[in-house]
Amino acid sequence: MATTTTSRPGRNLIVLAVILVLLFGIMAIAKTWGPKLGLDLRGGTTVTLTASNVGGGGDPTAEQLSEAKNIISQRVNGAGVGEAEVATSGKNHITVSVPGANQDALVKQIGQTALLNFRIVYDQQAGQPLPPAPPSATPTGKPSATPKPSTTPKPASTIKPSSTATPNGRAWSSVLGHAATPTPTPKPSTPSAKPSTPATPTPSTIPGAEVTGDPLAWKPDAATTAAFATFTCDKDKPKPKDEEKKPLFSCSQDFSTKYLLGPAILKGTDLSDASAAIPQNGVNWQVNLKFTGEGGDKFLKATTAISKLPPPSNLFAIVLDGVTISTPTVSQPIPGGQAQITGSFTETEARDLGNVLKYGALPVQFDTSSVETISAQLGGDQLSAGITAGLIGLALVVLFSFLYYRGLGIVVVMSLMVAAALTYAAVVLLGKSMGFALTLSGIAGLIVAIGITADSFVIYFERLRDEVREGRSLRSSVETGWARAKHTIIAADSISLLAAVVLYVLAVGSVKGFAFTLGLTTLIDLFVVFVFTKPIVTLLARTDFFGHGHKLSGLDPEHLGVERLPGQMKPSARPAAKKSTPKPVGGEV
Repeated sequence: MATTTTSRPGRNLIVLAVILVLLFGIMAIAKTWGPKLGLDLRGGTTVTLTASNVGGGGDPTAEQLSEAKNIISQRVNGAGVGEAEVATSGKNHITVSVPGANQDALVKQIGQTALLNFRIVYDQQAGQPLPPAPPSATPTGKPSATPKPSTTPKPASTIKPSSTATPNGRAWSSVLGHAATPTPTPKPSTPSAKPSTPATPTPSTIPGAEVTGDPLAWKPDAATTAAFATFTCDKDKPKPKDEEKKPLFSCSQDFSTKYLLGPAILKGTDLSDASAAIPQNGVNWQVNLKFTGEGGDKFLKATTAISKLPPPSNLFAIVLDGVTISTPTVSQPIPGGQAQITGSFTETEARDLGNVLKYGALPVQFDTSSVETISAQLGGDQLSAGITAGLIGLALVVLFSFLYYRGLGIVVVMSLMVAAALTYAAVVLLGKSMGFALTLSGIAGLIVAIGITADSFVIYFERLRDEVREGRSLRSSVETGWARAKHTIIAADSISLLAAVVLYVLAVGSVKGFAFTLGLTTLIDLFVVFVFTKPIVTLLARTDFFGHGHKLSGLDPEHLGVERLPGQMKPSARPAAKKSTPKPVGGEV
């Protein structure tokens, strides 16, 4: 039995050493030595969106907001952005936090959060009127300087069934954004777009009643055509609602072209999947579309009707937020519920269009309430402040431990070092495997954990000292004190862990980071106290320095408030040496 008791602390310490070697070995294999930093520490962008019901206004339901949050999260992840956080806040807000400083394109894509619709193009013209030409100038047909020369049409493309099998058709379209479109109608033939920074275009709905019949049977009347002739694309115009059952005046993404669109013939919910890929034996990127069963029937009916229309009415427009994203041409009916959009796509353009199509169907509409950017320098300053606060807190705990517990403070320092090593390895590996990013609130959780770990030491040390005062030997007090203290330590840490779990489940945003690190360090504290702190105290109790109550050990009689340690005799109570009385010489008198 003595052998088992003696070897148990050593086994625990060996287990701990093996775990530490494994954790840091994995870090070495993964070549990851630093934790991933969150938005507030590395810099980035936070976008706050305010949600409202489409058409009717008012706050969305909790289910609608949750569905919208999931779709936006998929959209952000589909753009290849790591460590992004999408969370709901209150009744009608969604907050998107994206680490990294250069996220302008992503912010623009996040703002595209209304319903996706497919409409017939009945007319297209230059987005803005031509400026008057100088009297002596000879028209050259070249547009004025613009950020993207999208006003010069590329050769028209068509939608037709694939020549390589399957009843599934293929859709042919122009490039996303500055997409190629068929030659516009003879109205201003050479548009002159004003140089401007690309922004969200400003579509306009057509005044009039909703179309209650078949949207494919709708035709623009003279009043609509006249209104369209006076419409211009201007980014400064207020953005009206995009109503599915009404025709729409829409602009291309760069404001160069305006479109007269009919009522929606398909909605984003009719599309089940969209993805960007390079076809087998192909070299150009394309976007593959897959409609639902009902959506496939609608798509066949729509392509059948559109293919019979003369140009440019044989186009259908892909419209998001009232902005025309792409306008492919339909030449014949496409059965099968599947199609392919092909053209001169770059990888980025194909993926962007795929994301718009796949995640464009949202149950609510959004306005961008705020966009906050945190510089990397500010994040670095916050990180330095957090580390400084942690070091100050750690120094105060160590100072208190040595002043009050003297030699037992060594146990506190070693235990904190082990806990720090385990916590650091856990944060680094969680960042590598699960994408966990350390935030400023997470650092706050780590600092609070120092106090929780110190509480465990205080509970054990005070119980140990009480046992000694009650007359037990130091070795016996180490075991009996631990038997009583561990239940209190488990109960205290369980309450902290429960609070962390509840806070993580109910909180949003950065508070989750605080709750996560608090829970993680609470578990590590329990592990360290059982596997390291208790075994170390057991081993130290067998040394002369602690076992015989050295003055600096923290277990000396004076510090404990007793006259002597159990098993040690009081100096004044020791028996005096017996003195011998010399007998007189010569015998007794």
